[in-house]
Amino acid sequence: MSARVCPKDRRSVLGLLAAATIALASLPALAHHGWSWAESEQMTLEGTIQSISMAPPHPVLQVMSSDGVLWQVDLGNPRQTERSGFTGDTAAPGDAITVLGNRSSDPDDMHMKAVRITIDGQNYDMYPERIQGN
Repeated sequence: MSARVCPKDRRSVLGLLAAATIALASLPALAHHGWSWAESEQMTLEGTIQSISMAPPHPVLQVMSSDGVLWQVDLGNPRQTERSGFTGDTAAPGDAITVLGNRSSDPDDMHMKAVRITIDGQNYDMYPERIQGN
């Protein structure tokens, strides 16, 4: 005797498998949202902007530090970044920048999340409530 699976049950199982596959595939994209991936202590990065991307899910800067290390700097989500006053026209590659934020807890990952960036003496606070020492 063989067990028969009705088409409705088969669609349910396939739907669950598809949902699980999508959820697992999206884990790397979700890994850097929130703060759990970053150290709790803040650091300051000084360098030069290499590139600016304002594309979702969040704007990103590539910053060459004064010691020649290239960092990825995540800004706030697009609305937070805009509220801070920073837009795609605020800065350009070659501009000096100071970034206050939380770096990746992986010491080999040159990646940080900015709470404040400073360009030409102007502060752009992405997460003012997270700025330590204020």
